[in-house]
Amino acid sequence: MTAGASLRRLLLTLHIASSVGLLGAVAAFLLLAAIGVAAAKPGIYLAMNLITVYLIVPLAWASLLIGMLQSSVSPWGLTRHYWVVIKLGLTATALVVLLLQTETIELLSDLPMATLLTPDWTSARSSMVLHAGGGLLVLLLATVLSVYKPRGLTPYGWNRRGD
Repeated sequence: MTAGASLRRLLLTLHIASSVGLLGAVAAFLLLAAIGVAAAKPGIYLAMNLITVYLIVPLAWASLLIGMLQSSVSPWGLTRHYWVVIKLGLTATALVVLLLQTETIELLSDLPMATLLTPDWTSARSSMVLHAGGGLLVLLLATVLSVYKPRGLTPYGWNRRGD
């Protein structure tokens, strides 16, 4: 199933905008997480929670869903090329990890600074840096796949070559 050029361009624009917004929001989160580990700054974890709830989660869903729709109506297809399937897998995995981390992020934002600085919470604070850094790498890898589009058809793509 393919759509007209105008619809494909609109969906591509929305997908790129949501993906770039997500990349920037995750980079901001990573910066705040690093500052939170390095120095006792009040409000860092509250800001991280707000960025997560109001930017990262909605943009991640938008990027995933718009990307799926956009690829479904384009000649690339959702399951015809390995680079699209890999990108879909990376994005879906990153979204699941993000959703699993939202509870910890919210918990950190509710704790008083004195409690956050105790050794009991060091691993949770460091985990925010690790997860945000990993998320940023996954998003950059998805970007590289989108730009370079390595060759390779899936078995489904081989069967649908003539369509």
